[in-house]
Parts: sequence; structure tokens; C-alpha cells
Amino acid sequence: MVMEFGDLRRGTTIEMDGVPFKVEDYYQQKMQQRAPVYHIKMRNLLTGQLLDKSFSGYGIKLTKAPVENRECTFLYEADGVYNFMDTTSYDQYEVGRDVVGDTADYLVDQTDCELVFYRDKPIMVEMPTTVDLIVSETPPGYKGDTASGGGKPATLETGIRVTVPMFIAIGDKVRVDTRSGEYVTRVND
Repeated sequence: MVMEFGDLRRGTTIEMDGVPFKVEDYYQQKMQQRAPVYHIKMRNLLTGQLLDKSFSGYGIKLTKAPVENRECTFLYEADGVYNFMDTTSYDQYEVGRDVVGDTADYLVDQTDCELVFYRDKPIMVEMPTTVDLIVSETPPGYKGDTASGGGKPATLETGIRVTVPMFIAIGDKVRVDTRSGEYVTRVND
């Protein structure tokens, strides 16, 4: 499908030279008596690389990428292969560590996420904004430590390390932001 610059939105996927890109930002620069210059900041969906591209002239044509997001549930990991199940069709997909990348730090059994497919091949995993994980290791908090408002390191059930407040103990469930990897709040079940 062909689209013009005016059809762009943040999050739109476009294809250039056989590579899918996700539009992060875009703007148009106009100068007197000259053709407009279009600037697009986009992320390569295969490598994660950020790219700035400029186009000059009228009638810029872009191709929409055949990218599909499927709601999935993470089942388990075995020998570096991550297994997901489509929540609508119940199809199962085996995905390698190279596709999962850093999102593996937030994956526990039964985590809901989205698998991104490009030409019917999974290319990346999109996590929800926050996930709830159990603290598996952290030093004890001492009475009076709260005055400084500081934090202490904690290792969560997936092995990721975050800084948590002093009152968090082993076995507590905490909410972590998957974009920044930072503690958000303690979760009470």
C-alpha cells in the first residue's frame, strides 16, 4: 500500500529497501520558493537502530510495511528458545533469543505480550508498559533508613536488578516499567 507524507502518524510502519521501520517522529520544513523537505525519524524493526531520513520535493510516496501484531502469552523458555501462544488461534511460536532481546528480562510464565510479525516471521516482542515481578534477593531494610529517601538494589525473579525503596523485602511483588527498567510501585495481591 502506497501512502504520502500527510498519511504518516507516530507508530506507523513503513518499508524501505525491503526493511520495516516504525515512525518515531516526523516533520515538514518549508522555505520560501523551494520544495519542502520532509524529515522522518524511524526505528529499524529488525535491528532496533534509529535512523534520520530526509526527503526533498513534492509528492513523496512511502510504502506501508506488512507488519502484524498478534496478542500472545509467553509459555516457557528452553535452551534459548522462547515459546509463545497466540491467544486467539492458539498457534504456538518458537522464537530465538535474538528476536526476544532485552525483553527476556521481563518474561515470566503466562506474561501477556505482542509478537510483531513481518512477512509471517516474528521479528520482535512488544511488552506491556509495566510487569509485576517477585523480589528474589535484596538486603534487609533497617529501621531509620527511610529518612534519606534512598533505595537499595534488588534482584527480581527473572534476574534483572532494579533499585527499590528500603521497605521492600524478599517475596514482595513489585511493578517495573519495561521501557526504563525502573521500579514503579509495590503490588498487593
